[in-house]
Amino acid sequence: MNLILLGPPGAGKGTQAQYLVEDYAIPQISTGDMLRAAVKEGTPMGLKAKECMDSGALVPDDVVVGIVRERLQQGDCAKGFILDGFPRTVPQADALSETLQQLDKGIDAAIALTVDTEALVDRLAGRRTCPVCGATYHLKYDPPREEGICTKCGAKLVLRDDDKEETVRNRMQVYAQQTQPLLDYYAQAGVLVEVDGMRSIDEVRTAIKEALESQS
Repeated sequence: MNLILLGPPGAGKGTQAQYLVEDYAIPQISTGDMLRAAVKEGTPMGLKAKECMDSGALVPDDVVVGIVRERLQQGDCAKGFILDGFPRTVPQADALSETLQQLDKGIDAAIALTVDTEALVDRLAGRRTCPVCGATYHLKYDPPREEGICTKCGAKLVLRDDDKEETVRNRMQVYAQQTQPLLDYYAQAGVLVEVDGMRSIDEVRTAIKEALESQS
């Protein structure tokens, strides 16, 4: 099963992708994780991506499309994949479609998580990340045992640049302008599945699974 997860930053795409990995035994392809790895390693592509990510802008298509193209050709994608965070624009969707045609693949469903903007700002701006072990917390919903300190490894938690409220709002605006048209794109292709992302994690998981089973 070849799937795309759509939705604004903080909509829960990463969490639901992990459930889909468990349910369907296919790999999650997170462009965000791949880009952050490149940033951490300080590669030329990573430095280019960091400048965009810190300001809340989208990473250039040529960088992202190149990463995804290589990933889809790896052996673990033979039985399916979950694209998390890609495509984000219609040109990226066109490039993905072209790439999939070359690989003799297609998209079975584009799952769109719909959410409230203000709730998302609250969700993201309250997030804190451990720079050592990668654990994430939320000041309101999932705080560490000791304020500002990672419960798992004891390191000092940080507020990522792309989680700052100003950056979050900018990312929302970018999403609305450039990514929202993807809903129409995949609706016209007959593969769009919209799910209310404001419900509980388990309820969202169930809704996605039911929608996919009704399509198969």
